[in-house]
Amino acid sequence: MPAEFLWLLLRRLALLLGAYLLLRLGFYAANAGIFREAESTALLLAFWHGFRFDVSALLLLNVPVIVLSLVPSRGRVWQRMLRAVWLLINGFGVALNLIDTEYFRFIGRRTSNELVTIGDDVRRQAGQLLLNYWYLLIPFGLLLLALWLLYPLPRPLPAPTGPLPAAKSRTTTVLIFGTQLVLLAGLVVLGIRGGLQLKPLRTGHAFGQQPAVLGHLALNSTFTFLKSIDAQTIERKTYFRSPAELRQALAARPLPPATAPPTADNVVILLLESFASEYTGVENSGQTGYTPFFDSLATHGGVLFRENYANGRRSIEALPATLAGLPGLMDNSFITSSFQTNELHGLGELLGQRGYATSVFHGAQNGTMGFNTFSGIAGIQQYYGLDEYPGGAKSPDYDGHWGIFDEPYLQYFNRELSRKKEPFFSTVFTLSAHEPFTLPSQYKGRFPAGTLPIQPTIAYTDYALRRFFAAAARQPWYRRTLFVLLADHTSQSDNPAYLNTLGAYKTPLLLFHPGRTLPAANVHRITQQADVPATVLDVLDVPVPASRLLPFGYSAFDAGTMGRALFLSGGSYFLVHHDFVTELTADNKIRLYPYQTHFIPAKPLPNPDPQKLQQYGNELKACVQFFTAGLLDNTLYR
Repeated sequence: MPAEFLWLLLRRLALLLGAYLLLRLGFYAANAGIFREAESTALLLAFWHGFRFDVSALLLLNVPVIVLSLVPSRGRVWQRMLRAVWLLINGFGVALNLIDTEYFRFIGRRTSNELVTIGDDVRRQAGQLLLNYWYLLIPFGLLLLALWLLYPLPRPLPAPTGPLPAAKSRTTTVLIFGTQLVLLAGLVVLGIRGGLQLKPLRTGHAFGQQPAVLGHLALNSTFTFLKSIDAQTIERKTYFRSPAELRQALAARPLPPATAPPTADNVVILLLESFASEYTGVENSGQTGYTPFFDSLATHGGVLFRENYANGRRSIEALPATLAGLPGLMDNSFITSSFQTNELHGLGELLGQRGYATSVFHGAQNGTMGFNTFSGIAGIQQYYGLDEYPGGAKSPDYDGHWGIFDEPYLQYFNRELSRKKEPFFSTVFTLSAHEPFTLPSQYKGRFPAGTLPIQPTIAYTDYALRRFFAAAARQPWYRRTLFVLLADHTSQSDNPAYLNTLGAYKTPLLLFHPGRTLPAANVHRITQQADVPATVLDVLDVPVPASRLLPFGYSAFDAGTMGRALFLSGGSYFLVHHDFVTELTADNKIRLYPYQTHFIPAKPLPNPDPQKLQQYGNELKACVQFFTAGLLDNTLYR
């Protein structure tokens, strides 16, 4: 291979590095709010660290191009074909990074393997996504044009003017080529690994600097996507040698002893798409709210837990947490992982064993995000999707994108519940407060416009809830029903008070029973989605062995604990308590932050209380070890 071809490879890589620098600048400009606490020197350091991830991602993505470049041909057809392949492959990487300038606002992290695990959903929504984010095509087209025009081509050899040089011996030629090939392969492997360190470069390595949120800036979406492909397993964590030490640190809580015989009340869970605390009025005194009905329910008979947090940032993580108490403590979701066949005892199974008719309703296309599959895993007897709705996708109630608008779907949900034999346990997952934030034509302009596209659709969902409860109140089963209202995750944010790691998970949890008074509760205890199974069983006084409940969550009415919440963010695990938030980093460091409702500072405490650091650090490590070993060994319930 002539040295010129190696030089051309380096120039092409340098050109791509320049493009990725521009993409990182665009990502920063689009999401500057979350980096506002970072000093300018820390921002520059994040950009500098980013080159390491760029080199790794670009070499990994361009392996086919590197192989084709080994052909030492100057032919015009071959070189044009090579440029086309190069542009096609790297156009995909450019597209991933441009998409994340917007998608990051919804999921709070760089794209991983969503295109693989929920590929059918992505393909179905491709058309409307292009219509809503058409403006991203402008920088995409400009970058591709620049890459095409600036792509370095080999210079044609000048015509010989003198005697031809003596040909090198075949042995010498093979030796030179072999040396160059080994050198090139070594450099490529070294670049992909990210250096000479013991373990290859991982996503978590981006979050070593402070504030940790800068890790999202140092990363690029090509790296996170490629690293997550076929990521069907998780890394085993071992912090405790004996089961006894693990159990002690885990701080698991069995259900409180029943105070009365079990009741046969119905249970209805309303899992509300993107219904973040930021949008409510009752949780944001003095600020504009978009949920007047939810607020009235919370202040007239409902029990609103004001320190509640989601266990993930994606809808696909909400169902396992809410129905089975399994938080989303891995990068890919449980539903699409190889662990979905593990032993799991969800609320559907536990209540079904007591004679409950169990069901899940979701107005999207059947199979969306694997909800139908997971419903069966969680012991749910019936799943209702778009196919079961009268008229399906041809119904006038179809939003043209995801499924049935919330108002007609909740009315349909009410009618179907009225046909169920009591007692029943049913979950409905709404969908209208989802990008592209479409409203029925008759409601255009009716709801507050707000400052974000999502806010009118939140107000619409709240209106749909009002109509649902008005219709349900006329049914004989209404006063025998426990209602649980919570969100799947947060979404768009422009409130500075929520633009931090903890605020990105702040969601409401509301319990309401029109027929009886709920137990006394500390509404300022820490709660989470994974508390729902234990809480429901506690309210119903249903005895369940500890071996059938996961130890991550507590009953929200358990007076013996102040509660906790768990989530994974930026490669770190977080444990929320009423006084401190504990972080376990990718390199197993423990950090402690002071807790305030939906806020933790960007930097940890410089001199934390050693006792709290050890206690909470061990508790978080125990939760992580139990989670990873439980999935890898299928021992969550043993």
